[in-house]
Amino acid sequence: MKDQNKLYKTELHCHSKDASPCGTQSAQQLVEIYQKAGYDTVVLTNHYSHLVYCHYGCKNIDEYVDIFMRGFENMKKAAEGKLTVLLAMELRMKDTPNDYLCFGVDEDYLRNNPNIFDLTYQEFFSVCEQKGWLFVQAHPFRHGITVVNPAYLHGMEVYNGHIGHPARNFIAEQWADEYGLIKTSGTDLHYDYCPASGGILTKQKIVDVKQLIQVLKSGDYELLKSDKCR
Repeated sequence: MKDQNKLYKTELHCHSKDASPCGTQSAQQLVEIYQKAGYDTVVLTNHYSHLVYCHYGCKNIDEYVDIFMRGFENMKKAAEGKLTVLLAMELRMKDTPNDYLCFGVDEDYLRNNPNIFDLTYQEFFSVCEQKGWLFVQAHPFRHGITVVNPAYLHGMEVYNGHIGHPARNFIAEQWADEYGLIKTSGTDLHYDYCPASGGILTKQKIVDVKQLIQVLKSGDYELLKSDKCR
């Protein structure tokens, strides 16, 4: 019998070492971490940037997308029967320290748009507008990050749980309130000593990205946070 009071946990920001050089956890290790923490769905947001492209020594965009998608496929395989895994990315354009979470991006778009790193955040916001994707600034008040025009954001990560990188989450929450932005929360998990603490709680299990976008737009969710990360 279904528990009518059950709330489902969805992580919105994490990295695997398969496609994020800064990540230390394999797909299998991530599944174990999130399963133990009681999550139902994990949105894998591996880094997608020119820096990572160069790190892997890619000769063309297809080589890079192969690596990026392999990270996602490895996570899906490891999670089969245990967790739902959804694709997203943490995008960084050239010549900026800013990172943006994109919910909705797909493999076809990445393969057909090798110039994505040359876009401005305003230009990529327009792409997201046209396609119905969500464009959310990650850890917007971390040291070194540039504050951008909120008119070109759908949302803001108001809780980032990355231990070792103070995110000034309270400022992000105030900023999101001031400009009416969608609020998101994510662990930004890279290491096994970083407890899974971020994400959202929903009445229905999140099973695909389209549903995730609808839920975030509706505001019908609770943010997961920890007092240990500020």
